[in-house]
Order: sequence, then C-alpha cells, then structure tokens
Amino acid sequence: MSLLNKEIPEFTLTTTEGKPFSKSDLLSKKGSSVVLFFPLAYTSVCTAELCSMRDNLASYNKLNAFIYGVSVDSFFTLNEFSKSQDLNFPLLSDFNKETAKAFNSFYEDFLGMKGIAKRSAFVIDSAGIVRYEEINDDAGKLPDFEKISKVLADIV
Repeated sequence: MSLLNKEIPEFTLTTTEGKPFSKSDLLSKKGSSVVLFFPLAYTSVCTAELCSMRDNLASYNKLNAFIYGVSVDSFFTLNEFSKSQDLNFPLLSDFNKETAKAFNSFYEDFLGMKGIAKRSAFVIDSAGIVRYEEINDDAGKLPDFEKISKVLADIV
C-alpha cells in the first residue's frame, strides 16, 4: 500500500539520546523532511547512503529539508554509529519495528534476520503529506538522490 500523496501515519521513534521523536516533532520543523529507512547500521551500503547525505547536507539545507535516518537498530547502536561516521543529522531507532511496518518498509525475513527495515526514502512536506516514496526490495540499491532533490526543489 503506497503512502504517496497521503498523510504519514502516527509514529514514535527513539533518538540517539533515548528520547521519543514523533510525527508531531517531525511536522514542527519549518520545511520538508527526507526520511530514510535503512536496514542496519555499520553495513557497507547503509554507511555509504548515510555518508552521502552527510556530505551533501548543505544542498538539502538550501532546499529547506531536514534529513532523518531510521533503522531497527537500538538507539545505543545508532548513537555510536552516528558518532563513528560524524553524521550531521538525526538517526532514529525503530527498535520495536512499528514505524517501518506503518511505512510499508519492512522485511519479515532478511538474510535470516526477522524484522529489518527496507531501504526506503520518503519526502514529506510540511503538512505531513508524502510527496515522494521509494521502497527498495533490493537492499543493495541506494535511493535516487537526484529524484529526491528534484521533489524537494518542487516543494520549495
């Protein structure tokens, strides 16, 4: 079920500091959001994806966009991963796997591991409407960053 052109579902995730982060927190920002679900911290493709966002954050800032990375890793793991990669945007833990399911970004079984987030990208406007959705069944495929930027530019 696609969320494209629909309002995002209610959710509560956990910040790397162990604090709740909900839909209302996301929508309290003055701008659009890019929410990137990724399978697991410290894996090569996930690291490449998030470091690409880190290295290009200035261009997303110019498009008035806030970046968030979400995985099913614990917030402890995400805190260490964020520090080790010098990430300059928040990582959020979906340890209980509810948000990935709500965003249709969930592997029931991934390489024998039960319940991992699919590599997915969502552009969400300031009203909470999904303006771009990319859910990859191939965990090795990075999101289309050019399309994400184009959608963000169209929103601004």
